[in-house]
Amino acid sequence: MLLLDTLWSLSGSTMNDYQPDNIFAKILKGEIPSHKVYEDDTTLAFMDVMPQSKGHTLVIPKTGSRNLFDADPDVLSDLIVKTQKVARAVMIATEADGVRIAQFNESAAGQTVFHLHFHVIPMYEGVPLKPHSGDMADNSELAVLAEMIRAAM
Repeated sequence: MLLLDTLWSLSGSTMNDYQPDNIFAKILKGEIPSHKVYEDDTTLAFMDVMPQSKGHTLVIPKTGSRNLFDADPDVLSDLIVKTQKVARAVMIATEADGVRIAQFNESAAGQTVFHLHFHVIPMYEGVPLKPHSGDMADNSELAVLAEMIRAAM
């Protein structure tokens, strides 16, 4: 418990350094377009433009937090419920064999966008994940997938 108390009490560290101009914040403000899958007052889910598999979707809170460490517990509990809802729809729409839910905290763990988010990654038997590289997906394919996922909800 001491370690958790220490993490919570860190002030001025990178863990508490939410930058409101990150790419997801810009998507929330409508400054950058996205293929929306789900939206309500607290949550936005949209297609990952550099997907690791067909149907890779991101689920983010509309409240800014850097990651799991500085997220309000109420926001986090709401977000995981919405992630579950999106994951079910992704699995149905893509006919995936399974789904991987991933969430990264800080650079060393693989976090590249410092706005709390969950990855919903459909998994297909015998199909390896693509690297999360700079290769952008086809925009029209993302639009079709987003529509299929919305319909599955």
